[in-house]
Amino acid sequence: MTLLRAALERGRPRAALLAVLVAFLAALVPVRPAHAAGTIEEVTGFGSNPGALRMYRYVPAGLPRGRPVVVALHGCTRNAQGYGAQSGWTALADRWGFSVVLPGQTSANNLSQCFNWFQTGDIARGQGEALAIRQMTARQIVDTGADPSRVYVTGLSAGGGMTAVMMAAYPDVYAAGGVVAGLPYGCAQAAGSPYVCMYVGATQTPGQWGGRVRAAFPGYAGPWPRLTVFQGTADYTVKPVNMDDLVRQWTNVHGADQTADASDTVAGFPHRSYKDASGAAVVETYSITGMGHGQPGDPGSGAAQCGTAAAYMLDVDLCAAYRLGTDWGLG
Repeated sequence: MTLLRAALERGRPRAALLAVLVAFLAALVPVRPAHAAGTIEEVTGFGSNPGALRMYRYVPAGLPRGRPVVVALHGCTRNAQGYGAQSGWTALADRWGFSVVLPGQTSANNLSQCFNWFQTGDIARGQGEALAIRQMTARQIVDTGADPSRVYVTGLSAGGGMTAVMMAAYPDVYAAGGVVAGLPYGCAQAAGSPYVCMYVGATQTPGQWGGRVRAAFPGYAGPWPRLTVFQGTADYTVKPVNMDDLVRQWTNVHGADQTADASDTVAGFPHRSYKDASGAAVVETYSITGMGHGQPGDPGSGAAQCGTAAAYMLDVDLCAAYRLGTDWGLG
């Protein structure tokens, strides 16, 4: 109170007194982000867990109820905690106010810690890894009081393949999905081998691709999740043909054609949008010119920047997590 007392004794005018009071109060209130940082924690007992996966999650401190959930799936040789932080998803959760589920694969399931997007028993509704991830999602919705209409799924490489699995097997759960260097649903079965799918692709018509998704949940009539795909043009692990096949698959599911309705560039990279009969964008693609196999990132403190450069986390001046978050209305 010393500043206020001195001001009164010196007879300062009211405006000056107000300025002193504002400065005094401001000193008492720390500057903090929209939501205070949390920590990545492991959760057990989230269900029957037929896929024998591990569940991790990130919840910003003080997160209110009714907020969205993002399920983020790591790639091969990676882990849940590293992917959550390096992709930028945990930082965006603090900034925008949502929670993140980070499923973790184990070497007991797959020696390279890849999600088994190619195993028939792990990609069907009500079975294996797909059901385990669905159970994690359900646990997160209950624990955080999340808005069940604002649940999203994304992942890199094998995690991208499993993202397509979750969109197909549980279209009633996920409003949209983001596939990063991933593969269409049922690609290994269509190609006869996961490696043929990755390196060559599968010969399917749009109707055949879409039929694989519709068969994953017989009788389901929609609404279907929206899809966004990020793919490097120099990716020799998951060839760019897989992005083309994802477009064929999900435009067919949504009843759209395979001709882009809008084309522009984002951060200098080609961006295309495919719309349904109502004019809503149901499939979008980002073709990252010259990028190899990995997650696009843009490290820095700018408004559109996020991510950390690391193995398979590539600094290309475009952050996939930021683009997905803005497209999904998280920010």
